[in-house]
Amino acid sequence: MGLVDDLIDEACSATGLGDFGGDSFREGLERVTRALQAEAALNAIGQAALRGLMVGSLKARLHIEQWYKDHPETDDAPIVGPLIALGLPRTGSTALAGLLAEDPDIRYLRRWEAAELVPPPASVKESPDPRLLRQIEIQSRRSELDKALVPSFPNGPQECHELMLLDFKAHYFECFAHVPSYAQWLLEADLTETFQYMRRALKYLQWGQPAKPWRLKNPNHLGHLVDLDKAFPDARFVMTHRDPTEVLASVCDVFANVASRFNDTVDRRYIGAVNATVLTTGMTRALAFRDDGNDHRFHDIDFRAMQRDPISEVRGLYDWLGEPVTPAFEENMRRWWQENSADRVRVKHSDPADYGLDLDAIRPRFAEYLARSARWTSHADSALADAARAHPTDPSASVAGDAV
Repeated sequence: MGLVDDLIDEACSATGLGDFGGDSFREGLERVTRALQAEAALNAIGQAALRGLMVGSLKARLHIEQWYKDHPETDDAPIVGPLIALGLPRTGSTALAGLLAEDPDIRYLRRWEAAELVPPPASVKESPDPRLLRQIEIQSRRSELDKALVPSFPNGPQECHELMLLDFKAHYFECFAHVPSYAQWLLEADLTETFQYMRRALKYLQWGQPAKPWRLKNPNHLGHLVDLDKAFPDARFVMTHRDPTEVLASVCDVFANVASRFNDTVDRRYIGAVNATVLTTGMTRALAFRDDGNDHRFHDIDFRAMQRDPISEVRGLYDWLGEPVTPAFEENMRRWWQENSADRVRVKHSDPADYGLDLDAIRPRFAEYLARSARWTSHADSALADAARAHPTDPSASVAGDAV
């Protein structure tokens, strides 16, 4: 793993550029590089992949800054009232993001553009964008386990990890390698500049396109809502709910699956510990943020309700937003749900003990959240009962597995 200056020099040399738009990224880059060198057990594939990821993020930041110099009008287009999904993995959040992306009147971060941020999509004259074709080819090589653990579609919605990587403050790295010092630092770090740069990147991506409200998603935002609010003070949030102890082993399986490719050894106890800490800290901070005069900015959806009648849940969300569910949007959602709820692969998840997790000991740490979420989604129980009576044997009403 190269030193920080080596990575920066490589990015500058490759692009012929040198302006990063400030150096807020440098501390994160220094800390993650140090952790990867001192703590991780990366194999040759992992070393190449992580170096490529970091140099790629530096190059993207250089190109974004050059774009702003050449096109200063990019900053004039506003980012107004984004809707940010905060549901934990396996709570219906992936399905919700997929359904929301079917609204033709919104903008979301597409998988192919997140993978290759440069250049802005509207500046590309080829159709389809070559990046989409490359992503289709990449996705075609994914294993069945990968698809089951992390559903992903070339033109579908992507969590905004890549945008946070531009400032090198992203929980992404914890999935790739054993980096406990970086993980601990990140949990306590100030991410204000990270989210401000994310806003800058969103303006860059929407350049040359009609203004549409953004729909974003990232479960890790739960732990950093105070900083996120500084960059997006008019954001509203949709939160999907489920007992976190029901999803912990599944989340850890995702981490272990990724880490096994890039490391000589996989420390499952570290994976269990870091995920338990991130989830409990995130939930505690999210409750505090809601209590601090922000509860009205949240709409809540129960996991079971999302499984049972996702279209109705989206309608409820849009009623709350004060926006219509157009006939085209509803038709798109029904098509998406039919296509993506069929033939889902069931995954047998690991025993939590494999990751050093004692769920009986962890569950009390989520007691306050569970009590609150039960109240926030209390309407779901009666709605589910009504739906069950109305459609007692509807085979299209649920999704196989819990990877939604």
